[in-house]
Amino acid sequence: LFIRVLTLCMRWRYVTVAVTVLLFALAVYGQTLLQRQFFPSSDRPELLVTLILPANSSILATQREVDRVIGVFKDDPDVASYSAYVGGGAIRFYLPLDVQGDNPFVAQIVLVNRDLEARGRVEAKLDEAIAGMDTFTGRVARLELGPPVGWPVQYRVLGNTIDEARNFAQQVAGVLRESGAAQTINFDWSEKTKAVRIEVNQDRARQLGLSSQSIAEQLYAIHDGSVITQLRDDIYLVDVVARATTVDRLSLETLRTLQFNLPNGQSVPMMEVASLSYTLDEAYVWRRESKPTVTVQADPAQGLEAPTVFQRLRPQIEAIAATLPPGAHIEEGGTVEKSNQSTSSVIAQLPLMAGVVLIVLMIQLQSFSRLALVLSVAPLGLIGVVAALLLTRTPFGFIAILGVIALFGMIVRNSVILVDRIEYNHDQGLSTWDAVLEATEHRLRPILLTAAAAILGMIPIMHDVFWGPMAYAIAGGLAGATMLTLFFLPALYIVWFRIKPPPHDHVPQHLAAPHPLPAGASPGEREGGAY
Repeated sequence: LFIRVLTLCMRWRYVTVAVTVLLFALAVYGQTLLQRQFFPSSDRPELLVTLILPANSSILATQREVDRVIGVFKDDPDVASYSAYVGGGAIRFYLPLDVQGDNPFVAQIVLVNRDLEARGRVEAKLDEAIAGMDTFTGRVARLELGPPVGWPVQYRVLGNTIDEARNFAQQVAGVLRESGAAQTINFDWSEKTKAVRIEVNQDRARQLGLSSQSIAEQLYAIHDGSVITQLRDDIYLVDVVARATTVDRLSLETLRTLQFNLPNGQSVPMMEVASLSYTLDEAYVWRRESKPTVTVQADPAQGLEAPTVFQRLRPQIEAIAATLPPGAHIEEGGTVEKSNQSTSSVIAQLPLMAGVVLIVLMIQLQSFSRLALVLSVAPLGLIGVVAALLLTRTPFGFIAILGVIALFGMIVRNSVILVDRIEYNHDQGLSTWDAVLEATEHRLRPILLTAAAAILGMIPIMHDVFWGPMAYAIAGGLAGATMLTLFFLPALYIVWFRIKPPPHDHVPQHLAAPHPLPAGASPGEREGGAY
């Protein structure tokens, strides 16, 4: 049956090549339907609940919100244990953990669930509960695999001024909200906080012998305290901090009557040298390239991967970027940025790999024509890769890319096996047509067995969270490429070297009569050996 199908493909060689090219074109289109993914989530049972309050919130307010969230799952039998960290993120108990900075308005809860099924139930329960709490930005996330990213969808808006960065970040956030492709949209910083501004009358201060630095130091000593000495405790030195009482530090009314020490040993109330005003000021400002930068952060909507969200929103984001003044711009962050960095590190080594592969193949094949034939089959592995990933609904991510690179070598190996046998048969006196036919028949079993061994070896890791995409890519690509090696490559060889098909009643030479035995060989050796 194989010989009949192979002969048909060789006689209808142009149709075979055209169908293969069509399948490859469909695969190129089909890969656009695949969702992209950097690294999948971890299969560990932990969940991370991150709470971010307004920047002017006290640590006591943060503690109250943490207690509210703990009340949601405290008595849940699916939760084995938990730990809460108020005033910062969790300790780095896991290498790819996205570590949060220490701030009084930040908290993080680590939940250890009974198993993966329990993790899913607790995650859904927390998502629903936190959605109804509007006093903070809450995120329930699984642990990450690969480099720590944090929020998968991130757009960094760099402006020339703080207000410029904030205004355009609001526009980007509006696009995310209207698209429906993202959820839990927030900013790494944006809101202002209440502040008391002290405006020093420089002329009056200089008359009294005060400088702005002296005033700032005295205010700092009153409100935050200054170290006046140290005490020794065993091998440790403990700072002794002097500062004003709680009434003087926390009451705005007492600020005006604070006494500043003058160089002559006398003192003067603050109202004599400065005036107080209430205002809104920036809690803190993130800068990149020395420019104020607001990062719009979000999670992808259910059923979507972060790269898909970036791809869908790119036209709208580019339209906003086109309206930015000179010096301002928008950068894509999150998983897309990390994926590009990781992929670039792999691509940087590809020229060296390609050079070594070409050198080895040239030594083996010793012909540019045969080299081109062998390499022509390698890209066709994309047909099986796309088919396998589409059928299993597996995202095409960084690990799958590594599988495709490994697949390239497997496909080339099978092609070299076949082309080398064709040239051997031709050197033995067979016609080119018969040489191709006999070589494909002769290499059928080793090609199928090696491909089957590799494909079956992928089955145990197909359901693994980390290695699953690579297993599907290798198994699907190798299955499709093996069929193409056995049917497309012979047809392409006939087309490449312009071989005319023999008459339909032609009997291949290797099937018409056995080859003569070498001197001293027995009939058993002829029956069991290769032609």
